[in-house]
Amino acid sequence: SPEQQLLQYSVSHSDNVACDLLFELVGGPAALHDYIQSMGIKETAVVANEAQMHADDQVQYQNWTSMKGAAEILKKFEQKTQLSETSQALLWKWMVETTTGPERLKGLLPAGTVVAHKTGTSGVRAGKTAATNDLG
Repeated sequence: SPEQQLLQYSVSHSDNVACDLLFELVGGPAALHDYIQSMGIKETAVVANEAQMHADDQVQYQNWTSMKGAAEILKKFEQKTQLSETSQALLWKWMVETTTGPERLKGLLPAGTVVAHKTGTSGVRAGKTAATNDLG
């Protein structure tokens, strides 16, 4: 489906356009934020989409998660309580197929290790990168 393609591009390739189209489909960043909060994950905020963050680099700091929030999201994923079996398998597959950040988590582990992860990298302004992430 078109939605699955957008999810795959967003997860596996960090496609920001796909991410923003997905935000539109679910009702914007606030809808995702509310959903995450409803799962009991409080140390996470989703306020802005990719276009908003690219238009004003200070906006990116409104989206955040703590280490605890990130771990809680991964725990929910591992417990298989939020997604259908089919959706769970697809998300796992796309996280394993991530093409970005090969020198991050995946590059630090022995060759052949299966790594399901999602990277994120902010833009570079004045020679500085505000954020480099790899969650998995």
